[in-house]
Amino acid sequence: MIARSWDRWRSSYIGRLVSESMRSQGWRYGVAALAMIIVAASSAGTAWMMEKIVDAMTTPELRSKVYLVAGAVIGLFFTKALASYVQALFLARAGNRIVASQQEKLYRQLLRRGVGFFGTTDSSDLLMRVTHGAQAARELIDVLMTGFVRDTLTLIGLTIVMVYQQPVLSMLFILIGPIALLGVRHLLKSVRNIMRAEMASLAEIIRVLQETSGGIKIIKVFALEDRMVERMDTAIGQVEKRANDIAKLQSIASPLMELLAGVAIASILVVSTMGIANSEPPTAGQLMSFITALLMAYEPAKRLSRMRVGIETCMVTVSMMFELLDQDEAIQERSGAVNLEPGNGSIQFNNVTFGYHSDFPIIKDMNLSFEPGKTTALVGQSGGGKSTIFGLIMRFYDPDTGAVEIDGHNVKDVSFASLRRKISYVGQDTFLFSTTIMENLRCSAPEASDEEVISAARAAHAHDFICEFPDGYETQVGENGVFLSGGQKQRIAIARAILRKSEILLLDEATSALDAESEALVKTSLKTLTKDVTTIIIAHRLSTVLEADTIMVIKDGRVIEKGDMDELMKKNGSFRQLFEQQFKK
Repeated sequence: MIARSWDRWRSSYIGRLVSESMRSQGWRYGVAALAMIIVAASSAGTAWMMEKIVDAMTTPELRSKVYLVAGAVIGLFFTKALASYVQALFLARAGNRIVASQQEKLYRQLLRRGVGFFGTTDSSDLLMRVTHGAQAARELIDVLMTGFVRDTLTLIGLTIVMVYQQPVLSMLFILIGPIALLGVRHLLKSVRNIMRAEMASLAEIIRVLQETSGGIKIIKVFALEDRMVERMDTAIGQVEKRANDIAKLQSIASPLMELLAGVAIASILVVSTMGIANSEPPTAGQLMSFITALLMAYEPAKRLSRMRVGIETCMVTVSMMFELLDQDEAIQERSGAVNLEPGNGSIQFNNVTFGYHSDFPIIKDMNLSFEPGKTTALVGQSGGGKSTIFGLIMRFYDPDTGAVEIDGHNVKDVSFASLRRKISYVGQDTFLFSTTIMENLRCSAPEASDEEVISAARAAHAHDFICEFPDGYETQVGENGVFLSGGQKQRIAIARAILRKSEILLLDEATSALDAESEALVKTSLKTLTKDVTTIIIAHRLSTVLEADTIMVIKDGRVIEKGDMDELMKKNGSFRQLFEQQFKK
């Protein structure tokens, strides 16, 4: 029975968090626990010393011991102060390390997740789990340490002093005290429900802020300020209401303890004057020692009565953190995965079927080859599966059936690092990091020299506009390149791909944000970039793909036409219809 209970405890979130924290920060918590024991002993010693202090002050024959008692009091309080400092310092350092380590693990777990995970999970929810979850883990450990070590031992020590000085009155304290603890048990279910709702409201606040930051132009153009204010006010109001509910539940314990203290002190006055507690009336020192112990026991008893509420408050957020850590990775690197060696960059789809939802396939039994060193264009109406083909090549997703092969290797059998080194990508939604232009260019090839970076920028016709900025390549681009135009961002992305020098190049509407002049310049640079590189281009503007070696028309997850420009125009099929729609003149 004991073994089963221990296993259940260890498998719980609390047990797991404590085990992990003690493994990494056990020595710091050990020092803090030792300091807490000294604090608890000092608190009990303070109450005990009150008898000596009062007796030395009120009993003439003990006056000679006043200096000895005074010295003992100074030593006792110095010891308690030093132990309190050590406890606070080591608890803080251990707690800060726990927050940092949990956030590090959470972020690494996020990076291991597949692209599909981020498409189905709100970023506001992730922010809540990473920030609040790690902080709640630290708070939970602190609550457990201070509650079970400092407060419990302090309460035990003070109770011993009370029992020694006034046994009968102490029984009143011992009997009434648990009533407050029993009352708290009924609050716990309410706390859990309120905290889960509060986390959802906090996530909504973050979501509104993100949407405001990213969509401020749309908000302004369509005059959505009032609607956004209404959403934010609603979310803030819900958080405020639930915070008030939590405060109300947490505050119930304090009046119970206040009542207990009042009853106990009133009883002392009655019982001590009537001589009920002892056959002989207590001395002034004994009575003062008991009262001091009783009053000092009030705070740790109150904290212990509220500890379960605090634990439940933290556990809601901690459980959200562990849920994220424990989620299975949809896309995993196989044990013993091989490295893709340099090759010609051939790509083969063998009977590939894939859908983001199992009952709705996007790619259907696809068989196709991308010739090494050649340029292949994918055209067709939106939703046909072109971008999904890119996702399967980069192994953002795994096929439901069939296999994707690069240089004869199933991409499931190769390491992520070697697969990604083989591929460069330029998307239509260009993403830039909030740093300098130089760092954004160099992120594709960290080892590249400044000269190589500038050469790539020249090839993408980005060098001239970069040099026009006062800080040149050290210009800050802002959050996701907000300080740059769409065309400038896209040319930086193309320069980034040129710098990488990969065997496979994927271009998804890579020139969609360029004006005609810039597009002509970039197309010239792409000719150099794509020479002897396996290049796949997704384009809706056919002007960008007319010179491709092979053009594939994708519709409903299948290749319905394939050939070069001349062959497809002779067929009078889907490609010719697309061509004539765009080039009517």
